[in-house]
Order: sequence, then structure tokens, then C-alpha cells
Amino acid sequence: MNVISTTIPDVLIIEPKVFGDARGFFFESFNQAKFAAATGQNVNFVQDNHSRSAQGVLRGLHYQIQQPQGKLVRVVQGEVFDVAVDIRKSSPTFGQWVGQILSADNKRQLWVPEGFAHGFVVMSDTAEFLYKTTDYYAPQFERCIAWNDPAIGIQWPLPLNTPPLLSGKDQMGLKMHDAELFS
Repeated sequence: MNVISTTIPDVLIIEPKVFGDARGFFFESFNQAKFAAATGQNVNFVQDNHSRSAQGVLRGLHYQIQQPQGKLVRVVQGEVFDVAVDIRKSSPTFGQWVGQILSADNKRQLWVPEGFAHGFVVMSDTAEFLYKTTDYYAPQFERCIAWNDPAIGIQWPLPLNTPPLLSGKDQMGLKMHDAELFS
């Protein structure tokens, strides 16, 4: 496994070692001992999630204010632009974001620790997105920051004059300065 730093030190790109030949490929998508050794993160994942979305669907920016979730995310079909936003007020990178293309082809994963809002937009016709979480989904604690908050300034790779497809919940996302954040 290869670990690549991002501009926010707590968010990491994970590249698995892929073994491939004419028959196909094999790789370990997760190994707790190797993950801990490579990242210094001793995590315990309790839930796996799988979503499928059409091109232009934008999900996010989501987080749980209690029972916060660290997420190890990857794409098994298609391609997304994945984003993590630091919403820890005491952090030196508060309000900053990291974006990464995750795809079935590049097999990259993104480690998004607790204290971050997370979202993605689908760039291919469809995409299947998998993620492991360090705590259980708790809808009563889920919060959403507006995907287009100018204070954050995420540069989503959307076609010109084409708005993303959003859920009702995501349409109601708050500006970061109005949202409940981490200390």
C-alpha cells in the first residue's frame, strides 16, 4: 500500500498494491495492520456502505456532529470527484478542502477522518461508491453544508451552466458559518 499526503495532513490518499495480468486483477482493499502501519491510524470500522449514482449527482457535504464518522472511501465502478472539508474550528486547516478523483480504474481510496464534511460528484455515466465508517449512521446527528458555499470555494468539475443533481436534504445544506461544527 502506498500512502500519499494531501494539502490537509489528516486526509490521505491510499493506493493499494494491485496484482494484474491477462485474467484480471487482485488487491487487498483493506488490511487493518497495514493501514495502521502506513497511516498511523488505528481505526475500527463498524459499517460498510454502498451507493450507486448517475452522472451529475452530487452527494454532500455530509457529517455527523455526534457519533462522527471517519470514512475510507473508494469507487468500484465509474469515476467521482471526492471532497473532504475540514470543519474543526481549532484546526490550522479549518475551512480548507481537498479534492481527489477516485475511480474503478485508479483504485485509489481516500481516508476522511472524523471532523470533516464529505461529498462527491459523479463524473462518469454512473458510479458505485463504497465506504467504511468508524461509527454507525445516526440520522439524528447528520448535518449538511451547502455544496456550493462560497466561503469554502470547492471547484467541482461540473459542466458549464449545468447544476448538479441534489437530494432534497442536500438542497437544504447550510452555509458553513451557519452550520453546527466541531470545536
